[in-house]
Amino acid sequence: MLERWYEQINKVVSVAFTYEINRVGQQRIIFRKKKKGNMTELSLLKTLMNKEFHELHKGIRCPDKIFTKDVRKVKQTLDYAMETYDQGLSLADLEALFYATNKTLTTSNKEQYQKIFQKIANSSALNTEVATKVISRMFQQVVGEEVANIGFDFVNGTQSSLEPLRKIVEQYQNDFTPNLKVEFEDMSIDALLKANAEETQWKFNIPTLRRNVEGVSKGHFIMVAARPNAGKTSFHASIIASPHGFADQGAKCVILCNEEAAHRVGSRYLSAATTMTLDEIKGNYAKAALRYDKVNSNIHIRDSTGKDLSWVEAVVKATKPDILVLDMGDKFAPRTSDKSDVYLRDATIHARNIAKEYNCAVFWLSQLSAAAEGLAMPDQSMLEGSKTGKAAESDLMILIGKNRIVEGSEMDDTERHLNIAKNKLKGGFHGRITCQLAGDIAQYTA
Repeated sequence: MLERWYEQINKVVSVAFTYEINRVGQQRIIFRKKKKGNMTELSLLKTLMNKEFHELHKGIRCPDKIFTKDVRKVKQTLDYAMETYDQGLSLADLEALFYATNKTLTTSNKEQYQKIFQKIANSSALNTEVATKVISRMFQQVVGEEVANIGFDFVNGTQSSLEPLRKIVEQYQNDFTPNLKVEFEDMSIDALLKANAEETQWKFNIPTLRRNVEGVSKGHFIMVAARPNAGKTSFHASIIASPHGFADQGAKCVILCNEEAAHRVGSRYLSAATTMTLDEIKGNYAKAALRYDKVNSNIHIRDSTGKDLSWVEAVVKATKPDILVLDMGDKFAPRTSDKSDVYLRDATIHARNIAKEYNCAVFWLSQLSAAAEGLAMPDQSMLEGSKTGKAAESDLMILIGKNRIVEGSEMDDTERHLNIAKNKLKGGFHGRITCQLAGDIAQYTA
């Protein structure tokens, strides 16, 4: 929430400092005020005499403070009339009502307001779209002045707290860009059918998985979890780098790893892409290079030890991947709380927002707790550190299970069970998908 406040504050402060300012000794910033009754605000006032336009811009959406003192008084009369009467009113009506409700005006004041009403008569109403932008700009300038002066007082030592700043932001948090034009999503049949088709932009290359969960698309957040040494890294290497994987389909894939060294993860990707062990690659380099070159340009791996999600977001913004893999996702989570379920929940919300804002699919790799050891069908309650928060943000959750190893049969430990514990994607399949892991070439097969 504070980050959004600061973003809003920066916007209005940048506007505020477009004013010509002077500092007088140690006094607050003094802004050069607008001339009374300038044509912009008078034209805006005339536009507000339209009943329909006024209804969309009343109250906080067009606060009195954006007008100079004398014009503000006329605007208050206009607001009263619009609330009182069912129809719009003419300028003559407005002027008559103004004098009727301001009976204590001096002769000098009356002459001043007569000039204002004459200027309004000579002005032209603004185009409604232009008027909306003018209101927004004037609003930002006024609030910007308030923010800038609080900031100056704080820096100067005359204000010991930024509490007034927080109150301003809270008061106006929905109105820094007033009169928002809301455009709803296209919900026509054609649009929905197209969107549904795009749910599987990048298809899984594991046949047993693909038959039940065809694929993912940009904006999806996918949780993949398993016990240590159960095949998590080989899983994302297989679906990305091996034949017919995401990289082979043309997806730009960024893999940020903070558990294993980048070169070790890269070796898994090399084996997955070539379907060759490292020893086989050494023995037939040309064959390996031919296969690897087909996907290498779409695979970008970086050691990201010690980095957090703010850094991850900066990487995504700079590189614009189609698919982002966070291995391990939990280690990117800033420790904003002593409770793991709180900071991991906040982190997965952030990661999901990255997926949506930057239009990429995000794979978040995580551990399963000891309760999942030797289970073919682990469930989401076994997610380490967060039983609900991480699960809640997932569009797709794949929990990798394996059978309990019987002593003496370690070499036969190749069967893996992909438990689709959550699936909001097309088809909505839930259940177990069994496949084989060829660990030496980092490939999952049917």
